[in-house]
Amino acid sequence: MKFSKTILVTGGAGFIGSHVVRRLVQNYPDYLVLNIDKLTYAGNLNNLHDIENQSNYKFFQVDITDKLAIDELFNLHSIDGVIHLAAESHVDRSITNPDEFILTNVVGTLNLLNACKSSWKVFDGKCFYHISTDEVYGSLGEEGLFIEETPYDPRSPYSASKASSDHIVRAYGHTYQLPIKISNCSNNYGSFQFPEKLIPLMINNIKLQKSLPIYGKGENVRDWLWVEDHASAIDLIFHDGEIGETYNIGGHNEWKNIELVQLLCDIMDEELNRVKGESRKLITYVKDRAGHDMRYAIDATKINDKLGWKPSVTFEQGLRNTVNWYLSNEKWLNDVTSGAYKRYYDKYYN
Repeated sequence: MKFSKTILVTGGAGFIGSHVVRRLVQNYPDYLVLNIDKLTYAGNLNNLHDIENQSNYKFFQVDITDKLAIDELFNLHSIDGVIHLAAESHVDRSITNPDEFILTNVVGTLNLLNACKSSWKVFDGKCFYHISTDEVYGSLGEEGLFIEETPYDPRSPYSASKASSDHIVRAYGHTYQLPIKISNCSNNYGSFQFPEKLIPLMINNIKLQKSLPIYGKGENVRDWLWVEDHASAIDLIFHDGEIGETYNIGGHNEWKNIELVQLLCDIMDEELNRVKGESRKLITYVKDRAGHDMRYAIDATKINDKLGWKPSVTFEQGLRNTVNWYLSNEKWLNDVTSGAYKRYYDKYYN
């Protein structure tokens, strides 16, 4: 079959990436979707078992820090667009191992940009779309929202590495006229998320009746975005967003960590037929994360006004969908919570 476009998705076996890959494979049968992933702890091909045999999908185990492997991939395939999601993404891990974050998030992004610049002799119809985070903006006070023009003020090795990669992408757009797009999103949640992140960590611990570790007093505020809504926004920006533009993607859901966990406890009690309030007794408070930002909140007015995107679910709906998915997919959860995950959990939470 002859395909109209070949799209490369980096980090496509990860949490957000797998949702994007699935959406592209299913919604654009005339596209050839190439998925590359290093398959670290958070990359899991089981996330894509339902589409792995589709004729318009191919997977390659590639590390984006391997310049030769990236160049070979571009030589072998006529790639029209890149949706770049591959990244080290957990703040706690960046504090203990910042080197890995700089290599993957900065050098890896540079390798991809250089491959695009070298292989795309004509830029018409091409696009390098870089997915980033709201953490590059730093921390908000009690008022205000992050907009696309908010000055960068990264506070952790993770957010600093993502801010660096954002700047490099924009520099290639400005200097070499590479057709780039960037989006910065708020905290994602949903199916297939590795349980080091707050929501799946709490779901798993509530199910097992283990303690629910909350950093500090639990008063840090985050804006939450259902991953399937994020995937739809990525699809929209890739196809309809303007070259050179940045779009903030947020769920319009600000929650204090403690209030979120309390809501999750109540939903889990209901779903597991436990006495209401039983799971809240599992909440414990642990030493706060070093340099823990107090509040993130995204203003998604631009993507709403320019592209017509808005979240499809309320936070309560999305959270219940997420709980039901994890409870219905115990084998997936058991598989990813064995071995390396247990060692990680013991290091950070015990």
